[in-house]
Amino acid sequence: MWAEKVGKQLGHPTRSVAGWLVGKLLTVRNRLLEERTVELCGIQPGDTVLELGHGPGLGLQSAAKLLTEPTGRLIGVDYSEYMHQMASERLKELLANGKVTLHHCDVAAMPLADRTVDKVFHCNCYYFWPDLRKGATEIHRVMKPGGMMVTTLRLFHVATLAAKRVMPGENWRPEAYMAALRDSGFTDVRMEDRRHKRFTFQAIYAKA
Repeated sequence: MWAEKVGKQLGHPTRSVAGWLVGKLLTVRNRLLEERTVELCGIQPGDTVLELGHGPGLGLQSAAKLLTEPTGRLIGVDYSEYMHQMASERLKELLANGKVTLHHCDVAAMPLADRTVDKVFHCNCYYFWPDLRKGATEIHRVMKPGGMMVTTLRLFHVATLAAKRVMPGENWRPEAYMAALRDSGFTDVRMEDRRHKRFTFQAIYAKA
C-alpha cells in the first residue's frame, strides 16, 4: 500500500503533503539530471524545444537559457496540475514574454501541431505512462523529421524502486520504452551510460 501511494505521487503529484514532498524531492534530486539532459539535446538558439513531464520546471529553466534567438521557443507538458502550477510560478517571466508555453495535458494527447518540434527531452518520466506506444507515437507526431529526442534516468535507482513495487508494471524497463520508440517510427534508438564527475546515469536517444 505504501509503495503504491508513493508511486502514484511520483507519477502524478497532487496538491497535498505527499505531493509537496515529491515536489521538493524533484527539485533537489532531479536538478543535475535535468541539466545533463538539456546538454545532451544539442539545443540550437532558434530551436523549438519540448520537455515532457516538466515537473517543477528545472529543465525548462536550463533549456530557456540556450534559446537566445527570437525564433527559439520552449514548450512544457505535464499531467500533474500541481507541477503545472509550480512550473508556471517558476517561469512566470518567460511565460509573460511568450518564450515559454506550458500545457497541462497527457503526453499521449498534446495540443501541438504535427512536425513542429526540433528537440524533445524528459527525465524520470516515461515509466509512469499507461501506454508507452501511444506516448511514443504522439512524440513522433509532433517532431520534425531528423529531430532528436533524449531521455535520462538512473537505472539502478529506478530498478530498486521497481523491486519495491513503487514503479508500476514493467514500463520502467528501458528496453520496453526503446521498443515503443522503434515501433512508432523513431530510428537510431540507443542507450548510453553517461558520467558527470561522480554522477552516473543512462541516456536514451532517438531520431524522428
